Amino acid sequence: MKPVTRISTRGYYDLSSGKTLKNNFYYLYPKKDFKKLIGSKELTIMIHGLQNDRAGAVAKVVLARNRLRKLGYSYPVIGFSYDSNTTGSYSLIHAKHALAVGQIIAKKNGRNLGKFIEDFKTTSPKTKIRLIGHSLGSQVILSTVEYLVKKKENLGIIDSVYFFGASITEDTPSSKKYGKILQSIIHKKIINYYAPTDDVLYWSDKMGYVRGPLGLNGAIGKPISKYHQKLVKPKNHRFASYAAVLNFYP
Repeated sequence: MKPVTRISTRGYYDLSSGKTLKNNFYYLYPKKDFKKLIGSKELTIMIHGLQNDRAGAVAKVVLARNRLRKLGYSYPVIGFSYDSNTTGSYSLIHAKHALAVGQIIAKKNGRNLGKFIEDFKTTSPKTKIRLIGHSLGSQVILSTVEYLVKKKENLGIIDSVYFFGASITEDTPSSKKYGKILQSIIHKKIINYYAPTDDVLYWSDKMGYVRGPLGLNGAIGKPISKYHQKLVKPKNHRFASYAAVLNFYP
């Protein structure tokens, strides 16, 4: 079976504290596949959520790619694999700590994914880059945008963003801080697929782990013009359930 093409930062951060262990930006796997991506009209990068080890990250890319193919999307779909299988993330007792560490790691990975996007666009400037983020993957995307906004040549560098079950807060698209940077770095649109029936987000909100997640009831306030949202009814919080209710792309 052909390996799934992915950008990886596995082993770069401590799974029990979020401490940085390696300072290089990322590694590519398999490296030769990335040469083939140069000159593509566009590509989509899938960013998974919490509780995903290497195999889980690969499975999410395959899920995304298969769904997008069914919707007629024929361009490359690759993955961004990061240390989200934090210590205790499968245990209710340690859930709060595991999520807090996951958020630290997701925020730090903005620098890693941001650098890949800069590097890739340098070698393939005409390729449109689209990002899909599930759950905690939405935080990786937000932090990536924060990293990219530091250079004015990065304006509009990401073509579009798609959030599924997003764990970032509901005021993000309308906040002074994030609204402005999202508007400037995302060229076309941000689509947030939200679900008031999402059990995990509902529980996280109720427990105070993630207050007012964007993926639960959508945005509050007056969101930026590039932001759009779509109410969906997935079976549960899993990416497979969100992929199943996606009916158009990009």
